[in-house]
Amino acid sequence: MAGYSAPSALRNRDPILAVLRDALPPAGLLLEIASGSGEHATHWARHLNGWTIQPSDADARARASVSVHSTEAGLPNLLPPVALDAAAGDWPVARADAVLCINMIHIAPWAATLGLLAGAARCLAPGTPLVLYGPYRRDGVPTAPGNEAFDADLRRRDPAWGLRDLEAVDAAATAAGFLPGPRVVEMPANNLTVIFRRG
Repeated sequence: MAGYSAPSALRNRDPILAVLRDALPPAGLLLEIASGSGEHATHWARHLNGWTIQPSDADARARASVSVHSTEAGLPNLLPPVALDAAAGDWPVARADAVLCINMIHIAPWAATLGLLAGAARCLAPGTPLVLYGPYRRDGVPTAPGNEAFDADLRRRDPAWGLRDLEAVDAAATAAGFLPGPRVVEMPANNLTVIFRRG
């Protein structure tokens, strides 16, 4: 099969890369949760010198696409994708120097967010980052009309989906072992990059 393409990945990969270059240590193992098409993982491997990229996804079609993009890129620091369900209590990757998750928590049940936070806390050493990217609601900040429409569409598709309140994610992350008060970076198209640090 051919690797599929996600138009949003091509639009947001460079803005996210700029934040990663600023937030990550010089080198290490980056575990990407819910890698989707694999285009992001390939981009990170190509541009984050010193980093080994471990893509993962719960979906077999996504992992197949990651494998195709990885093979085509031929990058030695891009590992084969692993089957990983964020909500599972046991992950196939025991240790990482950073964990990254892009556009997952709003298209998954809340249990997946809690599993992601718990799993990342197991993987990460104190001070290392968990980086989340996507749309959020925030107290005191009006939600963009496009995000409101997106949230309504998500909830029509599955009542367990929808934009998450950043304050609720912060509270859950703190309970899982991360320091409260993540760094929040405004991104294009009304998205945020949220950087937690392991406590």
